[in-house]
Order: sequence, then C-alpha cells, then structure tokens
Amino acid sequence: MTDEARPYGGGTSDPALKRVRTRHFQRAKEDGIKITGLTSYDFLSASIFDEAGIDFLLVGDSAGNTVFGYDTTIPVTLEELIPLTAAVVRGVKRALVVADMPFGSYENGPDEALRTAIRFMKETGCHAVKCEGGVRSAKQIKRIVRAGIPVMGHVGYTPQSEHGLGGHIIQGRGDEGADQLLADAHAVEDAGAFAVVLEMVPSEIAGRVTQELTIPTLSVGAGPKCDGQLLVWSDWAGFTRGRIPRFVKQYAQIGDTLMQAASEFRADVESGAYPSAEHEYGE
Repeated sequence: MTDEARPYGGGTSDPALKRVRTRHFQRAKEDGIKITGLTSYDFLSASIFDEAGIDFLLVGDSAGNTVFGYDTTIPVTLEELIPLTAAVVRGVKRALVVADMPFGSYENGPDEALRTAIRFMKETGCHAVKCEGGVRSAKQIKRIVRAGIPVMGHVGYTPQSEHGLGGHIIQGRGDEGADQLLADAHAVEDAGAFAVVLEMVPSEIAGRVTQELTIPTLSVGAGPKCDGQLLVWSDWAGFTRGRIPRFVKQYAQIGDTLMQAASEFRADVESGAYPSAEHEYGE
C-alpha cells in the first residue's frame, strides 16, 4: 500500500507524508490511527510542532487567554486571529492548519459564516476553519462546506457559550445531556464537517459518539475513546501559570524554565557577569 493510499504511512508522525489533508483524518479513523493536534499562535511554535509530526495545528480563539490576556475567548476578533493564523501557516510544511472562527463571526447566519471562512482562507492560507455548536450551527457549516472550505465542528463544552452554559461545566451527562450531545454531533456530521471536537465530555458518551459517527472525533477532555487528542499548547507544555484543566497532561515545564532563565539573566546583568568578553565585538 502506497503512502497516498494509507492515512499516514507508518504512523501519525511518518515524515513520508508531505502534507496532512482532511482526507487523511477519515483514513486515520478507518485504520484506527490516533490523530494528534495542538494549538499554536505563532511561527516558532508552529514550526517546532510541525517538525515533531503533530498532525494538525488549531489557531484557537484560546489566544484570547494565552496571547491577549482576556478572561474568556468571547472578546477575540477576526482581525486578531487572522495575523496569528497567517504566522502559523508560514511555520508549517506538513501539518494541517485550522483557524478558529471567533464569537460573533458566524452566529448571524450562513452568509456571515461564509464571509468569515473566506477571509481566513484568502488572508491566511489556512486549510480549514472550526466553528462551535452542533444543531445551532449546522446551516453555517453546510454553507461553508458547499463553498469548498473544510470545516471542523466543536460540540460539548463550547467556550464561546460559557455564560449560557453557566461556566466550565461538563456536557453530555445524564440521558438528556447525552441525547443533546449525540444530536449535536450528528448535525455537524450531516452538515459536512470532516471532524468534530468533543470538549469536556464523559469518556463513555464520547466513546458512543465516536462509534456512531463516520467522521473522526477529537478529544479535548473527552477521554481516550475518541479518534484523536487536541490540547492547548501552553497548558500541555507547562507555560500556563496557575491552574490547568484536569484532563491536561503536562509534558514540560516551560514556564518554570523561562522564570529561571529570566532570573539568571537579571542577576548576571546586575552583577556585570553579562556580557563577558566572549559576547563582545572587537575593533
């Protein structure tokens, strides 16, 4: 079987695959190969994650918290995300780049949603867009997909609806919650999305959704039964200071490393240890 016939050659980090496409997500689900995703908001992190073999990078509206310092994702604008997305695109050779459609850029209906998606595609070079909501966003997803733009869905806990949901509350619990989650996931699939994020959902119901859908499911705190995993990189790398979600495994402590380095730099400058002769230019 050739690399083009298989989803990722020998695995999700196989360098033989020159570019991850949306069709590879479907093949990964069919072959039982887990999909990996991280958020990214800049050229340098994107290039590192791309080289590491991460399958897709989401330029998330989580930039509201991690880049701009907002309390929620709600204030984030299209104008703020477009330059971040363009920078991430310039940093990748292999990964699929997904742009997050911010709050207020698609809720007014399919026409507005399509305009937003077109701006992302034309001004950033991204490969797909993501929008939150299941049944309520199905018409928007369908319109964008019909225009030839791939869409990643997002159901369960949807951060842009934080106030309507009553805070960071796990979704899909109980019979009613499970039924709503299933309805939302099926609506996203029926509308033509190539994959769907399940956020803060009990593992068992996430597994049921994964079995029922033909498109891949991507877990953000939805357990191991999904077809892939997505994390906010600053949480995952220990860059975030303070509390992180329970579902995050930290693979590094970048925040502590930067704190130590900054403290040592300040001390060296104050003592005169830096710059030394090796850091000077001669005549």
